[in-house]
Amino acid sequence: MLLMIEMGLLFISDRPRSRLTAGTTAVTSHTSEYRINDGENGNIRVSQGGIYRCRGSRGEPAVYSDKSDAVTISITLSVTQKPSWSQMFRGETITLTCEVQGGEGVQWEYEWRTPQSQTFRTNRKDWTFTASISGDYSCKSRPTDDSYSATKWSEAVRLSVSGKNFILTGTTTVSVGDRVTLSCSVEKSAGWKYEWFRRTSHTSEYRINDGENGNIRVSQGGIYRCRGSRGESTIYSDKSDEVTISITLSVTQKPSWSQMFRGETITLTCEVQGGEGVQWEYEWRTPQSQTFRTNRKVWTFTASISGDYSCKSRSTDDSYSGTKWSEAVRVSVSDLHPSASLSVSPDRVQHFTSDSLSLTCEGNSAEWRVGSFLLPDLLSFCSDWGTMNGSTCHVQKIQSSNAVFWCESGSAFSNAVNITGHNDDLILLSPVHPVTEGHSVTLGCKWRTENLLSKVFFYQNDTLIQSESRVEMIIPAVSKSHEGFYKCQSSGKESPQSWLAVTFKSSSFFFFIFTVLFSFIFLKCYFLTRKILSFS
Repeated sequence: MLLMIEMGLLFISDRPRSRLTAGTTAVTSHTSEYRINDGENGNIRVSQGGIYRCRGSRGEPAVYSDKSDAVTISITLSVTQKPSWSQMFRGETITLTCEVQGGEGVQWEYEWRTPQSQTFRTNRKDWTFTASISGDYSCKSRPTDDSYSATKWSEAVRLSVSGKNFILTGTTTVSVGDRVTLSCSVEKSAGWKYEWFRRTSHTSEYRINDGENGNIRVSQGGIYRCRGSRGESTIYSDKSDEVTISITLSVTQKPSWSQMFRGETITLTCEVQGGEGVQWEYEWRTPQSQTFRTNRKVWTFTASISGDYSCKSRSTDDSYSGTKWSEAVRVSVSDLHPSASLSVSPDRVQHFTSDSLSLTCEGNSAEWRVGSFLLPDLLSFCSDWGTMNGSTCHVQKIQSSNAVFWCESGSAFSNAVNITGHNDDLILLSPVHPVTEGHSVTLGCKWRTENLLSKVFFYQNDTLIQSESRVEMIIPAVSKSHEGFYKCQSSGKESPQSWLAVTFKSSSFFFFIFTVLFSFIFLKCYFLTRKILSFS
């Protein structure tokens, strides 16, 4: 009861009851109630969990109200994960932190629970371990001096842990000199940097430049793998499965006429697009399935046999980058004999750029012109680079080039011949026209500044065939086996290579009559083809 006097009247009422308000949460208790610091203005701030009540007092002597209803204060906490990747892999390091919100200034003790429901206690809120098991991880905490404030288990953090599942993708065929993109990734995970490895069939695996974003562009054939790394402690993944990159290439023909005459000069090129900076070695295959190797991608020879020609190549320092045989180029060679001929003076394929040259047309015509293809595809005539005098084109100074020349007049065309101009100090002396089987041929070697040479070495298809003090090599009776690339060496210098063509010796009178009868019709078609090409 409470006694009150006002205006001479006395009022008596029941003792008032205090009202306590607070936030939410729940904790269990194992201690008796005790008084804490006063909050005389009716407010206090607490950071400890527990069950709280309040009461009021006033007057002298103090009159106390009833205690308020109990309010339960709990501590909130949560688990955070670092790194926060959604997918972890076995062996990676992970740190879980038991965060106690509002627990500053309190010494906490922590308890962790693993996916196998195992628990352990520690005085550190951070738990760093190696990821090995998928499942739910949770924690709870309590002040070291107040068991009442122990929390419930936190909301669980779910870890997904798996083996390292790498995917390496990309085109497995690359044109020589082109580039393809290889991609390395780990499914459903982030934060990776990547390393790349390459090997060949004859070399050990070695690391190549990083493609840290998971992509690299490669132009070399080989066997490729990748692996990833992430995290400050640099955890490495397993290496991916291997991807083999193969190389393809193509052959181009110049001039690109669909029909060639026996004895005409043709140039095939083993195309290596964008292969700059790589030293390539080439191998050619003829219609008779004969093969030979050379360090030049261009093969110039005299057309003699119809059939398929193909090439393959490889890097001189990386045999694995060897290609398969290219798609074949089919060359159709006719035995028809043109009604005109072209002679060259001096009669050799190779010339110094300072040399002069005469090209003479022979046949039943008074009006000739000399045409040229400056390889790879520039069409021109004597009036563009020389002086035409009757049936002879005079060239005062040969340009550094590789060109095909022929004569034409009306419907008459000569065989085409190949002539090259060089800035080198040494050239090979070899005939412009093919040599007939059974005939002799003489090859020579010439300096730009003098005629006499010391010891000279002659090579056929890069194989040494003569090393004597003579400056020339004589083959008394040429056979098909003598056909090939020739070059010479002297005093430490080496000439460019030239192709020596060998033609069959025909003794068939019937074959001769047949080719003469057929020549008129075919030459008409041939003439139209050349005219269209010249016009274009």
